[in-house]
Amino acid sequence: MKRFLKINVVDSVAVALADDLKAGEVVEIDGREIVLKDSIARGHKFAIKPIAEGENIVKYGYPIGHATAAIEVGEWIHSHNLETNLHGNIEYTYDHKTYSVDYPKRDDLRVMGYLRKNNTMGIRNELWIVPSVGCVNGQAQAIAERVKSECDCSHLDDVRVYTHNYGCSQLGDDHANTQRALAALVKHPNAGAVLVLGLGCENNQIASLKEVIGEWDEERVKFLVAQEVEDEVEAGFKICRELVERCREDKREPLPLSYLRVGLKCGGSDGFSGITANPLVGLFSDWLIAQGGTTILTEVPEMFGAETILMDRALNREVFEGMVNLINDFKDYFCKHDQPIYENPSPGNKRGGITTLEEKSLGCVQKGGAQQIVDVLSYCQPIVKSGLNLLQAPGNDLVASSALALSGCQIVLFTTGRGTPFGAFVPTMKISTNTQLSQFKANWIDFNAGSMVEDEEPQVVLERLVEKIFATVNGEKLKHETTGFKEIAIFKSGVTL
Repeated sequence: MKRFLKINVVDSVAVALADDLKAGEVVEIDGREIVLKDSIARGHKFAIKPIAEGENIVKYGYPIGHATAAIEVGEWIHSHNLETNLHGNIEYTYDHKTYSVDYPKRDDLRVMGYLRKNNTMGIRNELWIVPSVGCVNGQAQAIAERVKSECDCSHLDDVRVYTHNYGCSQLGDDHANTQRALAALVKHPNAGAVLVLGLGCENNQIASLKEVIGEWDEERVKFLVAQEVEDEVEAGFKICRELVERCREDKREPLPLSYLRVGLKCGGSDGFSGITANPLVGLFSDWLIAQGGTTILTEVPEMFGAETILMDRALNREVFEGMVNLINDFKDYFCKHDQPIYENPSPGNKRGGITTLEEKSLGCVQKGGAQQIVDVLSYCQPIVKSGLNLLQAPGNDLVASSALALSGCQIVLFTTGRGTPFGAFVPTMKISTNTQLSQFKANWIDFNAGSMVEDEEPQVVLERLVEKIFATVNGEKLKHETTGFKEIAIFKSGVTL
């Protein structure tokens, strides 16, 4: 295994790949011997050329900030001597670029999914109970427990209540976001059937929620208002018992990859994220799009500092303008609440070797591969174009993963260098950036990308990842599914009454 890596030929730093780089050690980079001034932790950076105070520090071939003091060759670079260059809004210029993506289309490939009436594909067949308001979370749970204890649900992948705290005491965008999120949840193809349980006095009235939902499968989606019946648990159980039987006729069938929609997310990132797992997911995104499939990239605040790389790949000027608005609107959102735009990375990111938001973003956007960006989606907006999409959502792991699924993704690929046990309401595959994490947290991690710096060729790792994704789509459960860690988080930005 390599002990350190220079990522791009123009970089002024190298990254430690091992934990044994000690002060005083001599390492060879670009045919030159470098004496390390400091011990360098795994995932952290050290200078491979002299860097003057105020000079840009380059990683991934792009500046990740500037030096706050003169830095000698072999010196550790982190928060004590590196600072972001980012500030305020930027005037962007459309500079269309295309990149060669050499993946032939395979017409013989199929996945085994559930074809729904609206011509979407589910990769799970589950019964969901969706509260319209948090006040009935307990009743919804009671209904679900009766269903699981009294009905034969062996043909279902899960019976699940997606609790939340919203549906009342919300105004403006927050109320609209809750309605859009719940409407998208109700219509998600991974649900074979849904019971929407309301209270009766909430702001999010069932009648108005139905208007947001639009068309739905009336055989598979049912509604119940608790205040209109004597025993809502008994009434809800009877409805769900019928839905369980309705789902018994559902069978998997071979479907083209064009039906597959995959969310791209990272969380608990470290210095390896932009070297292993994120580029690997980018390769998969390129491969899937070549097969006619769709991927979505989100975490808008974690595009700051790398957004021009994405903008240059906009399909046309309209998409470019949508991307500019996506970025600037999120910056304005931060400013509206008197929050610093660039208060990122997190403490865990920094312990893993990431120093500035530019560095984090340059690693983050690699999940989007090299394909053109075909559309920009608002929060909860359904996918309408095959290919690589951008989605309005924050960096928060639970909110962003939920947002990807609410726009129609059946599965989320979640890369992580620090690890996390949570799962969204769709299968959420945890891909570790380093082998140590995959071994230490084997109960969390589904796939290890750390082998990419252990002399395994990227295309070989990609082939293994494709196999794992196919197995998951076809029904194999991920770690968070076996533990039952599945939830929804709705984006909230305003006041609560």
